[in-house]
Amino acid sequence: MLQFSLFSEIKCGLSKCSNPMCLFLGGTKTTTDQISVDVEKLRSAAAWTFENILVLFAVTSLSHAGMEDMGVDTSRSCLERLEFDNVALKKLPLDPSTEPGVRQVRGACFSRVQPTPLKNPKFVAVSGPALALLGLDADEVLKDPLGPEYLSGSKVMPGSEPAAHCYCGHQFGQFAGQLGDGAACYLGEVKAPVDQSPELLLENPTGRWEIQVKGAGLTPYSRQADGRKVLRSSIREFLCSEAVFALGVPTTRAGSVVTSDSRVLRDVFYDGNARMERCSVVLRIAPSFIRFGSFEIFKRADEFTGRQGPSYGHDEIRTQMLDYVIETFYPEIHQNHSDRIERNTAFFREVTLRTARLVAQWQCVGFCHGVLNTDNMSILGLTLDYGPFGFMDRFDPDFICNASDTSGRYSYQAQPAICRWNLALLAEALVPDLPPDRAEQVLDEYLPLYNGFYLSNMRKKLGLLRKEEPEDEILITELMQTMHNTGADFTNTFRSLSQISCPTQQEEEDETEVIKQATELLLQQCASLEELKAANRPTMDPRELAMLLSMAQSNPALFQMISDRKTVARQLERLSRLKELMDTTAEQLTAKQTEDWSRWIKKYRQRLACECESGLDVKELQEERVRVMNNNNPYVVLRNYIAQNAVEAAENDDFSEVQRVLKVLEKPFSVQEGLEKPGWVGRGGAVDSGERDETGEQGNTSGAEARVLVPYDSKPPMWANEICVT
Repeated sequence: MLQFSLFSEIKCGLSKCSNPMCLFLGGTKTTTDQISVDVEKLRSAAAWTFENILVLFAVTSLSHAGMEDMGVDTSRSCLERLEFDNVALKKLPLDPSTEPGVRQVRGACFSRVQPTPLKNPKFVAVSGPALALLGLDADEVLKDPLGPEYLSGSKVMPGSEPAAHCYCGHQFGQFAGQLGDGAACYLGEVKAPVDQSPELLLENPTGRWEIQVKGAGLTPYSRQADGRKVLRSSIREFLCSEAVFALGVPTTRAGSVVTSDSRVLRDVFYDGNARMERCSVVLRIAPSFIRFGSFEIFKRADEFTGRQGPSYGHDEIRTQMLDYVIETFYPEIHQNHSDRIERNTAFFREVTLRTARLVAQWQCVGFCHGVLNTDNMSILGLTLDYGPFGFMDRFDPDFICNASDTSGRYSYQAQPAICRWNLALLAEALVPDLPPDRAEQVLDEYLPLYNGFYLSNMRKKLGLLRKEEPEDEILITELMQTMHNTGADFTNTFRSLSQISCPTQQEEEDETEVIKQATELLLQQCASLEELKAANRPTMDPRELAMLLSMAQSNPALFQMISDRKTVARQLERLSRLKELMDTTAEQLTAKQTEDWSRWIKKYRQRLACECESGLDVKELQEERVRVMNNNNPYVVLRNYIAQNAVEAAENDDFSEVQRVLKVLEKPFSVQEGLEKPGWVGRGGAVDSGERDETGEQGNTSGAEARVLVPYDSKPPMWANEICVT
């Protein structure tokens, strides 16, 4: 009877309490947690009766009902609890066709698609900081049995509306017509958590994060491809997105990389040696993935290629998309300008500023994008679409990270000019909403903006903090020239500069010794004779070069069709440099490198002396210099050999190296104890690095038989020269 009366009180109490999570036991307000305690008391009491069972059944049912009434379902996946608000699909025109397959999409910015499921998807790695943008906990996502399915597009999350974005682009200087998301798939826009930091809200004023899955299958824009990405390219994009963010450079983010048992055929080097590779998917995160090429879908027929944008003539959609971008992502500009022309000009000026700042940051960390087409340029000034990117090892202004870029159009030193060219094409795409004369005025501001950002960043990298001297630009130029002449490692040379101290009165008598020690420090980062010979070999076959030289004289018109003078001049310069090196001994090279660095260090120390004037505390200044320099000169970057090693580990079903590299790259400005070296090295195992031999190389580098196990902050081992990224 006691149990029955308790059951009656529960029913009675519920009718009196406005909170369904609360029950009354004997007139006392009690939560469901407390009920479980009382049930335990019942469990240990007299023998179980029918009434006992009724009590337990009632308590359990009421508890679950209460949770559901409050909108909380503990059985749901954390990804199913994401709140979507897909504004882009509401504000921009959608393709009404659901016709499958590749097609031209006219009069629309998006097409609805259905991602193609993967077979047995599984996580390779996740980025905690990136997932936190969506209010997700990395550990919870990893434990979620549905996580790999949802984050690969194999299963669609509640509220998600898969779609592909339509855009065009100028690729390697030529208008390519319709391109679009051939492998990427918009899943929707996730509302940011309420406690998102103010800094992130400044970066993303919408309070929403667009999420994409890259490699999720066919879309109307897949052209001749299959809409899939493979493990190697997915790991590279995942790691580099997070690495670039950690360096302080604006970028899209990567939340996870998923691989599978699904396979596709790939010819990596386009040489006929195709192989089956695992389909993989990257989760990408950004305020928006709208790009310069998004506005080129309205382009009239191109005078060179004859191609036109699929939405040519739909000027009202261009205006609609421009309004959407400004109102959504540049709200201050929208609020401050009632006149449309003034508003649009201010918008273009801000995009120009962000682009100039972005490319200056790339140059200062030695990053080369590789494919700076207009369809790979973010309208928000973010690093977008990581393909054949590369961080420079040995400094070379002509560094080309994309083996397919035979002309060097997107080389390291070409990036600032190419970004301005792309801005000019964006301005052209915005006419008449942006009058050409107004756009030209803004474009004239680009180079001064870029130079200002570049010089400011470089001063921090050199520890020039107190003064801005006119000769700083010359000092920086001479540093880069010295690095080039000596084949110095870009990242490690800058990191080493903090060890060169400001001169003091006590050091005047030892100036020669100080310069000698500093020179020896930097010589450790210089290339050996054999490395420089390999680096300066022409990339063009000698017979082809001879033919082009002859053609340039005999048939200039034909020469212009198949090559250009800049490409040929670069090859001739390499030949000249190689001939010079062939006539040089290792001892002569070292002597020349020593002379070059001693000369520059002397000038650098003279400039540092200017920082110490006006009675400043030299010790305090030196401490500040080291701190600032070490926060602007990374200890480690995602070199190609580091990424390749992680890829090969993953291809051997060991994902630990990808996860290890991610941890290292999340804190690129500091050494992390226990994470100094790779945990996995392929091709015949590892040989720990030894002392330098007579050739200047480290350890035993016997080709494919073994790899040198070097720290993440080391100059690349010899086997890294074999890596080719297309």
